[in-house]
Amino acid sequence: MRKTVLIFLTGLSLIGCGASKNLVPASKMTMLTTIDLVDVVDDRVKVSIDPGAFTSDKVSFFIPKTVPGTYSEDNYGKYIQNFRAIDYKGNELSVSKSDDNTWDITNGKNLDRVTYEVNDTYDTEGEVAEAVFSPAGTNILKGENFMLNLHGFIGYFDGLKEVPYQITISTPADLSATTSLAKKVTKAGVDIFEASRYFEVIDNPILYAKSSAESFEINGITVNLVLYSPNQVYKASDLKDRMQKMMDAQKSFLGEVNSTKQYNILLYLSTSGEDDASGFGALEHHTSTVVVLPEQMPLDRLEQAMVDVVSHEFFHIVTPLSVHSKEIQYFDFNNPKMSEHLWMYEGTTEYFANLFQIQQGLITETDFFKRIMDKINNAKRYDDDMSFTVMSKNILVAPYKENYANVYEKGTLINMALDITLRELSKGEKGVLWLLKELSKKYGDQVPFEDAALIGEITTMTYPEVGEFFKTHVIGNAPIDYSYYLSKVGLAITEVEQESGYFLNGDVPYIDVDQDNNNAIYVREGIALNTFFIDLGAKGADVIKAIDGVEISLETIRPIIGASFGWSPDKEIQMMVEREGQQLILTGTVGTPMVKLETIVPMDDATAEQVALRNVWMKG
Repeated sequence: MRKTVLIFLTGLSLIGCGASKNLVPASKMTMLTTIDLVDVVDDRVKVSIDPGAFTSDKVSFFIPKTVPGTYSEDNYGKYIQNFRAIDYKGNELSVSKSDDNTWDITNGKNLDRVTYEVNDTYDTEGEVAEAVFSPAGTNILKGENFMLNLHGFIGYFDGLKEVPYQITISTPADLSATTSLAKKVTKAGVDIFEASRYFEVIDNPILYAKSSAESFEINGITVNLVLYSPNQVYKASDLKDRMQKMMDAQKSFLGEVNSTKQYNILLYLSTSGEDDASGFGALEHHTSTVVVLPEQMPLDRLEQAMVDVVSHEFFHIVTPLSVHSKEIQYFDFNNPKMSEHLWMYEGTTEYFANLFQIQQGLITETDFFKRIMDKINNAKRYDDDMSFTVMSKNILVAPYKENYANVYEKGTLINMALDITLRELSKGEKGVLWLLKELSKKYGDQVPFEDAALIGEITTMTYPEVGEFFKTHVIGNAPIDYSYYLSKVGLAITEVEQESGYFLNGDVPYIDVDQDNNNAIYVREGIALNTFFIDLGAKGADVIKAIDGVEISLETIRPIIGASFGWSPDKEIQMMVEREGQQLILTGTVGTPMVKLETIVPMDDATAEQVALRNVWMKG
């Protein structure tokens, strides 16, 4: 996932997963599921599931608490209402809830079916403190689009995650479906899909929408790009060439790694309105990814966002979709046990998403150095004294969950240091990609590794120094000296001063919006402020209440930012801020905003060996 990962695999036997002995044999059961996308009332969709016969009086039904790759407890059961259990005579059975996601049904031997209504998550993202990440969420907009991340619509009965599902969907005539889920029947107003087990259901999202689509071939993989743009700002054809070039470069980078013949990219462009998606990024699956981005983005930024986001998701075919632990293979949707290897699942994937672009000539060395420096600076916002394996194992609870986003920052840097170390010790022959390929050969998508044994196995496959690196910086809590590893490839971190905008430095804002505080505008913490804010006396976390007498809100700050591009250095300004409960008036001239930034540059005295190691690291 970027914020992203759907990490789970096929091929588990019913016996191996401990199926209940109180059920009719699984070979005789199929979950007959119906979803009605036509009769939609108040943005609610009706769902019915007929499981077959039970031989036990107590039956439990679950909607997932969490799904692999999201690393958060989203409690999708909170979006279910009017749950009913119906017996064979059409009467309601007694139902009780033991938590947000579990319904316990009495007299289960008489259970014919369950029915319920589903609310979507996009409508509530601005209303709850911990909203469901949009690419893992759901949308219901009658006649326009339905984002069916099926873990939000379809549940499972206790002990029956491994039985087949047949999903019948009543569909509006003018909306087309895109999914990797196997389709059994398509006829007027009805689509019927089949899945071999519950994981296959949730591993294959469906987008019903008035969308545009493009397809292309990449070394034996058919890629389908489907784009929903509510105001028809963009079409799939606008992104096809860039996506094809990017994915061709990915395949060239990966070489013989190949785990799918088809890959679907479901791109949902949000209006960014109050009742639309606001969590931008992607969630990957075995043969598809769901991407959510704002429709307002200019084409060049949309293209680059798609390159960065989709490349991350596609690299998940290596890890964890191929290389993963038992915690991933036997994932418990409602009582999850997390793996300690987020440094690999997310860190390696994000590292590859940047490394392949420099190796395949999609970005310049300067671009690559800036990306690495940004990762170093971003990682400073999180707890650098926290063991990465401990954090990963406990990522669902405080204080570790607050550090989750560091898997994309420090996780990338762990892999950079590991890659440089492997290249140095192997005289340039081995790197992190080599390591992942070797692990993939050993395990593959059907054989999970023991969580606690992986780092020892990596050490055995490589060098004692690699084991010491993990012991010190990944299992241990010692911060990494990135300058030390960069110096091995003839690079140094130095400070430079450059001109910035008043409120923005390129795409990086100096201010942000606090959605939990009435959308208050505040000065960002944890970043180097420019001289405009420093000379005024502003500090990180200051809430900006007014500028030159104009009360500041989301609506009023935009024209001020626009006007700031035309400010002259001698312009006088008055800014009212709130700091620790006190209001302060800051005054001065705006000046020419400058910012001191650290940057990565080649060392003047780099040796031939250092330059050679840099070339093999960055060019492959």
